[in-house]
Amino acid sequence: MRTNYLSRTFAAAVIALLSYGVSNAQGEDQAPVTAITLNGDSIAVDGIGATVEGSTVTITAAGTYSLTGSLTDGQVAVNSEDAELVTLILNGVNISNSSSAAINIINAESAAIVVTEGTQNYVSDAETYVYANPEDDEPNAAIFSDDDLTISGSGTLTVDAHYNDGIASKDGLTISDATITVNSVDDGIRGKDYLLINSGNITVTSQGDALKSDNDEDTSLGYITIENGVFKLTTGGDGIAAETAATINNGEFTIVTAGGNQSVISEDLSAKAIKAGTTLLIENGTFALDAADDGLHSNDKLIVNNGTFNIAVGDDAIHADNSVEINNGVIDITNSLEGIEGVVITINDGNIHLVSRDDGLNAAGDVPNYHLYINGGYVVVKADGDGIDSNGSITITDGVVIVHGPTANNNAAVDYDGTFTMSGGFLVAAGSAGMAQTSSGTQNALLLNLSAVQPAGTLVSIQSADGQEVLTFAPEKSFQSIAVSSPNLVTGATYNVYLGGSYDGSASDGLYSGGTYTPGTQYTSFTINSTVTQIGEQRRRGRP
Repeated sequence: MRTNYLSRTFAAAVIALLSYGVSNAQGEDQAPVTAITLNGDSIAVDGIGATVEGSTVTITAAGTYSLTGSLTDGQVAVNSEDAELVTLILNGVNISNSSSAAINIINAESAAIVVTEGTQNYVSDAETYVYANPEDDEPNAAIFSDDDLTISGSGTLTVDAHYNDGIASKDGLTISDATITVNSVDDGIRGKDYLLINSGNITVTSQGDALKSDNDEDTSLGYITIENGVFKLTTGGDGIAAETAATINNGEFTIVTAGGNQSVISEDLSAKAIKAGTTLLIENGTFALDAADDGLHSNDKLIVNNGTFNIAVGDDAIHADNSVEINNGVIDITNSLEGIEGVVITINDGNIHLVSRDDGLNAAGDVPNYHLYINGGYVVVKADGDGIDSNGSITITDGVVIVHGPTANNNAAVDYDGTFTMSGGFLVAAGSAGMAQTSSGTQNALLLNLSAVQPAGTLVSIQSADGQEVLTFAPEKSFQSIAVSSPNLVTGATYNVYLGGSYDGSASDGLYSGGTYTPGTQYTSFTINSTVTQIGEQRRRGRP
């Protein structure tokens, strides 16, 4: 039903634009267009459906209206009782108002603004609004609509909002194709019931949120859907904020909130890059996120099916109050408090690199049934806290997991309270020895707790008795424990552990391959007699 409505709205706007072009080109009156010329402090109307009082033009009937010229202190208002669309075609206008909104859609079945190709259009409002009734609170945006509004076209629209929001609809707001720049003292672009964006080039600088839908009374509304486009959002609040669901199918996003990841903000300020109240679904796109708060955030479920992400944040890079599911994508988290957090985290595929000041992958939250699932992909964690952590259990069935873990003994490279079952894939996790753990399950695992802390970059190599390499790894931090689970650890076989030495192959994320290891000092040897082999003292301490 929403799709049908969106199609009808777009179609109506396109038909209006085409009719305008045809009538002008042929000189025919097939689709009457009322021409409105803005002349500084006066307005001229050629056609029907619009009246002028001083420097305000009021459109009172459905139809198509072409606007040109400048208005130094006035307003274009729409107040139509007709059950049809009102279309405003902007053909290079400059509209300012010193006491209210510049474009005010008071009443219409629906309204469309078409930004004509090749034109530049500018709108600005007052710092203080003067209302006829002191109890009124609308309009409250430089471009304001009390009803559904569509903005389309391939021209340029710049909005300077000095009072509150830049572009706002109390119902739904749909944007297609246009190049829009908004500078606002509060929110940039807001559709209360929904915000739909299909392509376009959108730049917002706002002291509040940049893109927003905030209907909190109807659970079927308050959503944001973005199909494509280029977005540059610099905000004092959230970048993209949906009261309910947010869906992004594609696009290029550059988002900076509240000064970026190095900023210190108050606890009551929400400055997340992308936030959804229910489900946040990302199908694809390119994301450069620099947020003082979370990067991707959902109050319920968060799903990433694909995309390229570069994330630096002051809090969690990817967070859901319930579940996080990553099915593919390239995710590079360069700074975070915690990298990926949710009650249940499921990683099915993707290339993930993350740096965290606390836990890297953290299955935790306000409800029980915590679980971390890794079923594929390539995951590299560099954590000052726990590397991979679950307040419940961990299950790994496939994929590669590399952890450069903590140096402090009150954290561990691998930490869980329930069970850690590993039936496939590869794990190497280096860190402190105070709380070190490894996996169990059908695939053999090793926990090696060394007698002394080793410097960062020290090679650790595990070789079978006949010289086959299981692992050569150089942790990026000092370490005293190594957890390894690999299909190459075979029951009944004997292995030698070496520290130091050299390797003439290449390294990726500390893991060496494709060359020959020249042994350093043999530290120990062991034979695998069970699925878990532990060497050295374990001083397991309680969860901090």
